[in-house]
Amino acid sequence: MLTPNIITFSLRNRVILAFASAISIAGFIWPFFYSGKENELPKTQLFFWFAIALSVLLVLAEISSSSMDAKSVALLGVLAALIAALRPLGAGVAGIEPMWFVLILSARVFGASFGFILGLLSIFVSAVITGGFGPWLGYQLFAAAWIGLAAGALPQKIGKWNLRGRSEIVLLVGASIFLSLAFGLLMDLSFWPWALGTQTQLSFISGGALSENISRFFYFHFASAMAWDIPRAIFTSVLVIFTAPAVLTALRRTKVRAAFLTPIEFVTK
Repeated sequence: MLTPNIITFSLRNRVILAFASAISIAGFIWPFFYSGKENELPKTQLFFWFAIALSVLLVLAEISSSSMDAKSVALLGVLAALIAALRPLGAGVAGIEPMWFVLILSARVFGASFGFILGLLSIFVSAVITGGFGPWLGYQLFAAAWIGLAAGALPQKIGKWNLRGRSEIVLLVGASIFLSLAFGLLMDLSFWPWALGTQTQLSFISGGALSENISRFFYFHFASAMAWDIPRAIFTSVLVIFTAPAVLTALRRTKVRAAFLTPIEFVTK
């Protein structure tokens, strides 16, 4: 039996999410459409601070709404703290980042809306703990939030067949590989214009042809993927294979026994 998600975005919050995500996407892909001079590159972090402000309002609106009770907020805080604590363990070395399997499995159980908020909040808490504030934070926040959103949106069943057991593990492993690679792609987009200067065959060409910049970016991305993205995908998928049965069972038991959607009633005797 499939239990309902503990958070579901309202229409207003979906509009805010779509608008913030659109601004964020523009912040990722602007190099392919920028036609200005090289010494006048836009300050892309402005895109992100605006989008982050909207997303923070989204989180606050969800916490203050009736769709999230105290138990839901507490669960969100515990999982965000766990992910934030796991993130520095690998320090991103060779893509070894143990945080992603927790985010993916938690979003799988608690839904896309919960996954989006959890991804956003986890990276923010991690930045507070490690002092990781900088122009890269906006990119990381939205990349993690989108990963949580995508993991939570994976189908729970196909037709009348519930995805459980081995079929669910296969689905999650495939999703883990894809999302790990997608995170690497997004992070490469975030710093590629400044990573190599202007004198290499992989450098961003300000005002260059779209096809030329796309070609240069993907050559750059595949070169870096061998050292970062592929190890991240392998590491995350292996963690999912070994931990998913126990973690999913524990999270689903928590979801049912905590009765998140049941209002608390105080009875006087």
